[in-house]
Order: sequence, then structure tokens, then C-alpha cells
Amino acid sequence: MKDFTKELNFKTSRSSGAGGQNVNKVETSVTVTWKVSDSEFLNERQKDLILEKLKNRINLEGFLFLSVSESRTQLQNKKIAIEKILDLVNKALIIPKFRAKTKPTRSSVEKRIQQKKQNSDKKENRRFKF
Repeated sequence: MKDFTKELNFKTSRSSGAGGQNVNKVETSVTVTWKVSDSEFLNERQKDLILEKLKNRINLEGFLFLSVSESRTQLQNKKIAIEKILDLVNKALIIPKFRAKTKPTRSSVEKRIQQKKQNSDKKENRRFKF
């Protein structure tokens, strides 16, 4: 798990939603930005992987954006934002295992066909005959 929190930039703004009078005067919403290509914690391959997998969240300048306004406090929103961005990046760095395609065995195909015939016969016997 890579921890690149030192490279994150935070910006606050007024949040919408619950908060009463507080919502109009306190900047509780937190927006996190991180320039993927300038990261010192990741190698080029990892950066390319992140740029590919998170391309819908990265703008043209190469910044990854994430806004959080779930909590009523700025500090809590900042913690949530850090957790979310770390989770996003770590999930993007996971390379799925290669799955080799396989065919069903001859015996399993025969077994399936035999089962279908048995089912068919069973239902045929249930039919009302004149």
C-alpha cells in the first residue's frame, strides 16, 4: 500500500446539505488534488496503470480530483478524502490474475447431456396421454 499523502493538495469550500446555520459560513467540503505524473512514490509503470484505470477521474493536466462533503466537519472530511484517494489508487494498482480459458471435460459434457435426457424423460412421463 503506497502512502503518498505528502503529495496531496487540499482545498476547502462551502458544503451543501446538512449543517444548519453552519453550512453558510464554514468551509467544510474538502477537494483533494494529486498530480499523478509528479509522484515520487510511484514508478513509471504504476503511474501509467493509474492514468489508464482512473482516466475518468483525471483531468487533462494530469490531476486526480476527489471531493468529499459527507461530514459536518472539515477535519473529518479531510480524513475521509485521504482514505478514499488512497483506496482508489491502491485498487488501481492491482493487476488481475491471468485466467486461461478452459473447455469442459468430455465426461462433464456427457454427464450434462445425460442429466438433460433424464429430465426430459421425467417430464415426458408426466404428460397426460389419451
